[in-house]
Amino acid sequence: MPWLVYRLTNSPFLLGAVGFVGQVPTFLFTPFAGVLVDRWNKYQTLIITQVLAMIQALIIFFLYILKVLNIWQIFILSIFLAIINAFDMPLRQAFIIELIDNKEDLGNAIALNSLMVNMARLLGPSLAGILISLTNEGICFLVNAISYIFVIIFLLKMKISNNRRENKKEFLSLFKDLKEGFLYVFGFPPLRYIILLLALISLVGMPYTILMPIFASKILHGNAYTFGFLMAGSGIGALIAGLYLASRKTVLGLGRILAFSPIIFGLGLILFSLSRNFLLSFLMMIVTGFGMILNMTGSNTLLQTITEDDKRGRVMSFYTMAFIGIAPFGSLLAGTLASIIGAPNTLLFGGICAIIGGILFTLKLPEIRRLVRPIYLKLGIISEIPNNLPSSH
Repeated sequence: MPWLVYRLTNSPFLLGAVGFVGQVPTFLFTPFAGVLVDRWNKYQTLIITQVLAMIQALIIFFLYILKVLNIWQIFILSIFLAIINAFDMPLRQAFIIELIDNKEDLGNAIALNSLMVNMARLLGPSLAGILISLTNEGICFLVNAISYIFVIIFLLKMKISNNRRENKKEFLSLFKDLKEGFLYVFGFPPLRYIILLLALISLVGMPYTILMPIFASKILHGNAYTFGFLMAGSGIGALIAGLYLASRKTVLGLGRILAFSPIIFGLGLILFSLSRNFLLSFLMMIVTGFGMILNMTGSNTLLQTITEDDKRGRVMSFYTMAFIGIAPFGSLLAGTLASIIGAPNTLLFGGICAIIGGILFTLKLPEIRRLVRPIYLKLGIISEIPNNLPSSH
């Protein structure tokens, strides 16, 4: 989508604007979606969101091959998909817990799920870049639509025995439940600090994907191949980080990982913004993808580990807001700044902010460890409360 928009408009501002309108509904609707996710049958709702997303991709494909696709249609269809994602993303995150029989496997399951989700978000553009260079943007949307058929088939083949039935609460109580979720998330410091750090990364760091067509074509003087390989570099870093997190045998130490991951991410962004060499830029994309997935997946795993079951949908809706919902404001900010100070300086600024966020989170680690310790004890993650908590906790 970013490559298509930039080719049609050649405008950094419209590039950021499409990213904004295509994600801001997620920010607006996700808190309410989180409340409903806690009430609805997650399995059935997930199938519905997949069907709607497939329809959206097919519409774009047909508009493209009919040669009537223009920027205002892209705006509308992006908004439609964002509303679907407002429900789909917290739904997926909360649903994965209901598939796990042995709760000791919870940390690994969450990490594997996050690995697949985040890798797909990074590897998708890299594959699309290669596919665009061989065919056109329309084929990418067709492949996307076809992929949902397999997703729906796999969902239908699941045998769900412990999925809760719908909770028939009154609609007016929705706001009460929303308030309860908000107070729960922002009233408990570990949840609050994790969400705020993730929101910062999404605001100032994640827009690097939006600006990537500019770096590929204008800064590195490349083409769709260049774009695809840069995104592939980010995907390689994501793969390494995801496999590392999924292989960990315990959630102990995740706080420390969350503290240094924004610093790794920020350094990668800074060096990438200064690079005018493709190989160096590619390597820095690996570093950037590595740091980003450490933060995104680590945040997901830790949040779900310390969250009460009956509030999981709402907590994950705030996670989605921080991860995806804040991103449109970052896209708009990045597009505007790139038009004024240039894309390299925009990413330089984002990298510096990410590093500052990591340092501030590090200062809060002692408080986080103290408050999370009783939860770990209750879950059996630690067998006793030690007098002197090791740094890995």
